[in-house]
Amino acid sequence: MALLEAEFTDLLNQHIGLIYKVCNIYCADKEDRRDLFQEIVLQLWKGYAGFKQEARFSTWMYRVALNTAISNYRRVRSRPRRVSLEDAGIDIPDPGALPTANESVKLLYQAIAQLTPVEKAMILLHLDGCTYQEMAAITGISNNNVGVKLNRIKSKLEKILAVYGNNI
Repeated sequence: MALLEAEFTDLLNQHIGLIYKVCNIYCADKEDRRDLFQEIVLQLWKGYAGFKQEARFSTWMYRVALNTAISNYRRVRSRPRRVSLEDAGIDIPDPGALPTANESVKLLYQAIAQLTPVEKAMILLHLDGCTYQEMAAITGISNNNVGVKLNRIKSKLEKILAVYGNNI
């Protein structure tokens, strides 16, 4: 068991940025990001023994992370809004926050926030440099459909960003 834990921890640490990206795309609130991060790691650990290594670890990890994030998004959407510790005046650093000093990165994140959960997953995978084949394996859709969906998402983002550009 200790060997399995060490192997899992090593692989998790190699790809930890992937989880941070998913959390940042699906959660605006620090506490929600932390909760989602923990849930993703838990789901990864639960499923690790069954990981058959038919795909790369990062591909499997993306699939679990995105499925967990989308399920969490649907669950959270139906509950009442919580007050964060930050809103209560308690300042806790967010280890999962990506540095967004660049204004264009901030705008991109704002635009991505307006996409559907599936669209967010697709653009995140694209921005992370995944191939169409990897995206298909992670999302469970065909290679051809990946290309079609990705083009539609890019067009949608361009329209959203054009609106932001006019409001700057």
